[in-house]
Amino acid sequence: MEEIFIKGAQLVLSLSILVILHELGHFIPAKVFGVRVEKFYLFFNPWFSLFTFKKGETTYGLGWLPLGGYVKLSGMIDESMDKEQLQKPMEPYEFRAKPAWQRLIIMIGGVTVNVLLGIFIYSMLLYSYGKVYLTAENAQYGVHVGDYLNEIGFEDGDKVLGFNGYPIPADFSYRDVTAEMILNDTISTVDVKRDGKKVPVAIPEDFSQQILAREEKRFFTERIPFVIDTILTNSPASESQLKKNDRLVSINGVETQYFMDFVHEIGKHKDEKVELGVIRDGSLIHVSSGVSSAGKIGVGNKGPNYHFELTKKSYTFMASFPAGVQEAYSTIERYVQQFKLVFTKEGVSQVGGFGTIGNLFPAKWDWQIFWNMTAFLSLILAFMNILPIPALDGGHVLFLLYEMVSGRKPGDKFLEYATLAGMILLLGLLILANGNDVIRWFSK
Repeated sequence: MEEIFIKGAQLVLSLSILVILHELGHFIPAKVFGVRVEKFYLFFNPWFSLFTFKKGETTYGLGWLPLGGYVKLSGMIDESMDKEQLQKPMEPYEFRAKPAWQRLIIMIGGVTVNVLLGIFIYSMLLYSYGKVYLTAENAQYGVHVGDYLNEIGFEDGDKVLGFNGYPIPADFSYRDVTAEMILNDTISTVDVKRDGKKVPVAIPEDFSQQILAREEKRFFTERIPFVIDTILTNSPASESQLKKNDRLVSINGVETQYFMDFVHEIGKHKDEKVELGVIRDGSLIHVSSGVSSAGKIGVGNKGPNYHFELTKKSYTFMASFPAGVQEAYSTIERYVQQFKLVFTKEGVSQVGGFGTIGNLFPAKWDWQIFWNMTAFLSLILAFMNILPIPALDGGHVLFLLYEMVSGRKPGDKFLEYATLAGMILLLGLLILANGNDVIRWFSK
C-alpha cells in the first residue's frame, strides 16, 4: 500500500506541474493579446469543483478528475462546447476576434512550454548529476536474454558487438541496444561475441511484434554477479547466516553465477528450505535459508557501480543546455518511432493508462528519477497534444493553418462537430488505455 501511495503521489505531483505550466502556455499569450480567459483549471471539474476563486475576469479552480486541465477562452469552440456565446455578436476581447497568427501563438503555447520545460529539466539534471551509464563494451559478463531471444539464437553471456556487420557506437548502453532492435526496422542481424568468436544472429521481420505480444519488457539484461548489499528484516535471509558482501553462486548444487540465474532458480523453491553456495572471503561455504511463498529470500544485489566500470559525462552549466536539447530530441525521436507500434494488434494491447504511467515512478521517492520522469512526460505531453486531432491543441492548429493558407475560417458548425468527434476519440483511447491496465492487474 505504501508503494502505491508513493508512486501515486509522484504521478499526481508530476502531472500537476505539467498541466499548470502547459495551461500557462495558453494563458499568458492570451492575456498578452487581450483575450478574456474565463477559467483556469487544474484537473477537470464535471458537475463540481474542489475549490474555486475569482481574480479579475478569470475563475481559478481545482477539479476532481485528474485527467488534465484547461483554460476557457471567450469566443472559442473547445471541449466546454459553449455554443451560446458564439451566437452572440463578436466582442473584441474574444478569441475568434483576434488575427489568425495571434490565435496560432496562443494554441501552440502549451506545447511550446512543455518542450522548453523538458529541455530545461534534462539540462539541469545533466548539470547536477552528469550522465552515468554502462556501455555495452564494459558489460564484461554479457547479457541475460529472455525466452524469445533464446528461441531465435541468442544465448546468455552474449556480448553485443554491432548491427548488420557494423560496430555499435562506443558509448552505446544496453538500453540503446534494445531500443535499436525494437525500433530500427533495418536491422537484420545482431553481431555478438560468444566464446571468443563473432557470431551473427538473424532478427525476424516481426521481431517488434513478437516482443510486444510476449510482453518481454526486459529481453536483454546485463548479467551481473549476485553480491548481497542488503538483507531485509523479517525475511528468510535475516534468519539465516547470510552476510553483506556474500556472493551467491548456487542453489541446492545448481550453479547460479549471475543475478537473473539466481532469480529464476530460487522461484522453483517457494516455501522450501534451500542450501545456498556462498563465496565469502574467497572461500566457498554453504548456508541454509528458507524461501518465501513469493520465491524470494529477501536480499538485495549490489548495483552496477559495484560490478562494472561506469562511464560518466559531466557538464558545465553552459554545456548542459545543448546536451539537454539533444536529450530531449532523442527522447521525442524514440517516442515517435515507438508510436507506430500502437497501430499493430500487439501494440494496442500494450497501451497503458494512469496505472502504467504511475509504475514508471520508483517505489521510493527519488528526486533525480522524479525529475527525469517529469521531463519525459512533459515531452510526451507536447507530442500527444500537437497531434492533429480535434479537441487537442494540434487540431486547433490544423484549422488555423488552413485558415491562414486559404483565407477562409472553418464554419462554427464544422468546428463544433469536429471537436465533438475528437472528444469521443480521446474518450475511447482513455477507456482503452486504462482498460488495459485493469486487465493486466486482474491477470496478475
